[in-house]
Amino acid sequence: MNIGLYQSAAALSSLERWQDAVTQNITSSQVTGFKKRTVSFSSVEAGEVQTNSGQKIGQGEGTPMYFPKVSYGISFKTGEAEPTGRDLDVALNSEGFFEVKTADGSRGYTRGGSLHVRPDRTLVTAQDQEILGDGGRPIQMLPQGGKITISEEGLITQGASPLGRLSVVKFPDLKVLRPTSGGVYGAPDGVDPIPVVKPVVLQGNIESSNVTPMHEMVDLVNIARAYEANQKLIQSRDQTMQKTLDALG
Repeated sequence: MNIGLYQSAAALSSLERWQDAVTQNITSSQVTGFKKRTVSFSSVEAGEVQTNSGQKIGQGEGTPMYFPKVSYGISFKTGEAEPTGRDLDVALNSEGFFEVKTADGSRGYTRGGSLHVRPDRTLVTAQDQEILGDGGRPIQMLPQGGKITISEEGLITQGASPLGRLSVVKFPDLKVLRPTSGGVYGAPDGVDPIPVVKPVVLQGNIESSNVTPMHEMVDLVNIARAYEANQKLIQSRDQTMQKTLDALG
């Protein structure tokens, strides 16, 4: 059994998964509040191989088999606040997420604060998801209009009328969050968020993604080089095996 052949093939598969994550980071780098997908590598022992003498590799002869293992994660590092001047753009300069109602009626969590008003006067995100206030209720704008003011605590006022306070929540363990789409995350059943007592909401700003496209491009170059090196290893081992078979007749 040519262990190196299988190890190189496993490495190619791992590199493809890394490339998928990097590609997603690049394509989503302009999405408000998007958080970078991370990939980490480790090695796992994948059993033992019997030699012709019956002795197992790793028991005094040769080395045990190790294969690459890929683990995915999300970097929740805060992105930079970018001024826009729009009254309905908000960014969090604190921990936490804005709470939204997704299309299927479940709760979602996002730091994307580019808000809009639907024809029915409901305040929604760029993905047309209702942004929720305290108590889990959507926020309705007044039909007569008026200047919109959003305080650092998230209190929304239209003219002189308070409309509600943006619901800003956090999770003790961010690893439970799973990305859905458009920079929105979901939490598994039974995991409830905790309200952020003193959020810092910046009106007229949005939080950019925390992706640095140049770093992602460097990763793509490294992936391409590693992929090419493993391909050459596979070709070399395959040629060696063919020569051995030809010699044995």
